[in-house]
Amino acid sequence: MARRKKGLAISGWIVLDKDHDMGSTTAVSRVRRLFNAQKAGHAGTLDPLATGILPIALGEATKTVAYMVEADKAYRFTIAWGTSTASFDREGAVTATSAHRPQRADIEQALMSFEGEIDQVPPNYSAIKVDGERAYDLARDGVEFELAARRVTIHSAQLVAVPDSDHAVIEVQCGKGTYVRAIARDLAAMLGACGHVSDLRRTRVGVFGEDRAIGLESLEELVHKGAASEALLPVETALDDIPALAVTVEEAFRLKQGRPIVLLPRQVETLRAGLVPRSIGGQDASRTVLATRDGMAVSLCEMRAGQLSPTRVFHLEQGDTDVDNH
Repeated sequence: MARRKKGLAISGWIVLDKDHDMGSTTAVSRVRRLFNAQKAGHAGTLDPLATGILPIALGEATKTVAYMVEADKAYRFTIAWGTSTASFDREGAVTATSAHRPQRADIEQALMSFEGEIDQVPPNYSAIKVDGERAYDLARDGVEFELAARRVTIHSAQLVAVPDSDHAVIEVQCGKGTYVRAIARDLAAMLGACGHVSDLRRTRVGVFGEDRAIGLESLEELVHKGAASEALLPVETALDDIPALAVTVEEAFRLKQGRPIVLLPRQVETLRAGLVPRSIGGQDASRTVLATRDGMAVSLCEMRAGQLSPTRVFHLEQGDTDVDNH
């Protein structure tokens, strides 16, 4: 007999507005306990130093985490001029100081060179693995090593405020794998200055923005009031940019059994118009289609040769997002 899973079969997304000094793993554990959910995961680590959007998946939503990890992100961060640190943020040991303070026009001009596809060397204080060890562990132990540059995409990098001569506030919209601390490091070097990230906030991950976010304390209040479902977004919310097809009861049954369904020519044409190039976990997912029934996710499918073949089946029933009456 299979062991019964602990917790409730609750599925959906919580767009957590993470506080300072809380790790992503801790945040996920707190939310999972609040909902007493069987499964939980997050879409992209957010440093303890940082605040902002940390999408947390519960239950069947964990099957869509890979799509959110690949999503574009937006950050707002402050560079404090005058001091460089080993980790390029306020928590690192001071490595250099300078009296030079870049001017607004010079910052704006320099930021233009960061837009587009660029080669970026990740900070040594990062979670990247080096010979099986986390880079930040090696850096803390004083081990000398160099990380290879990675190709990243920065859609925009704009100076939005200069509160005083010692600080600059910058907003960045970027693709997966971009390090804000590396941008601060390289920008300071380009301007002949010392600088580090003194404040960092993630303002968007894919379709999840600040307008949908909720702080942990507010979430706890909702749970205690029996209104937790107000903060829980449907599983399919994370798949907003994937073409969807409403299927019949019979088709949904076939897909959940792992069998393909045949499409009509007009369905193929409509779905094909919505397909976009994408890679999930290094695999081509450009033919991905979401099958739904009564607005609820049934399966992620691959469209090929006039058929939809299920690649990830969702076990959802009406009421799976209702956590207030458990």
